[in-house]
Amino acid sequence: MLNRFLPRLAIALGVIIMTMPTLAAGLEDEIAPTGKLRVAIAISPAGGAFWSTKTATGYAGVPVDLGKAMAAQLGLPVEYVVHQNSGQITDAAGKGTWDVAFLPKDAERERKMSFGPIYEVADATYIVKPGSAVTNFATLDRPGVRVAAVNNTTTMRGAQAHLKNAEVIGYQTYDEIFNLLKNGEVDAFALSRDQLNAMAKKIPGSKVLDETFKKTVTAVAVPLGHPQSLAFVTKFMTDARTNGVLRRAYDNNGLKNTPIRTE
Repeated sequence: MLNRFLPRLAIALGVIIMTMPTLAAGLEDEIAPTGKLRVAIAISPAGGAFWSTKTATGYAGVPVDLGKAMAAQLGLPVEYVVHQNSGQITDAAGKGTWDVAFLPKDAERERKMSFGPIYEVADATYIVKPGSAVTNFATLDRPGVRVAAVNNTTTMRGAQAHLKNAEVIGYQTYDEIFNLLKNGEVDAFALSRDQLNAMAKKIPGSKVLDETFKKTVTAVAVPLGHPQSLAFVTKFMTDARTNGVLRRAYDNNGLKNTPIRTE
């Protein structure tokens, strides 16, 4: 009887062995068609849970650390694809130039990419220029007030929906808006509170408003039509919350006192 069972067992094991490499190869072909995991990042001076920074040796940021850990789990090298803002990452989603990203999520972006778990929830508000008489949203939202935002971002769309009278103007980079605000050429800048608090330290006399107009949620994302990639990054981020990978990414990038918020 054992002799009759062994051939069947050998066939079953052979099927498993042959199937496993095929699945692994299928995932690698989908998530890293170039042989590298290309991680889209956006650069700002402050860094944070979404933004990354340029360093003397490369790049730093929560997305940088998460992308590196993800590539290591896949057994692949990592390559960072640099953009000026999250809108540029979104526009490139269907062009095959990046494989995974970590960026703010909204309904507009869900038409262009698939999102996995949220790993950050941030308050969006405004910083006003030095010497401004604006103290709250009511005094900000007036005709003739110019509010800058990073072009084609969830925060810009949120500001446009929030402000009924002030003009919201899109610019390509954080640095450009920083200089405009510092020189008084725009009245305010819409962004996440953590970024604006860091900016306020560099622009004496500026003020971050206390109110919040939007909760911005940041999540891992892959281009549409990549089901194996989405399943992989979803499991990776779910595990990262409990195995310390996400906490270490925060701690390594100046966010030791920042709690991980998922809702």
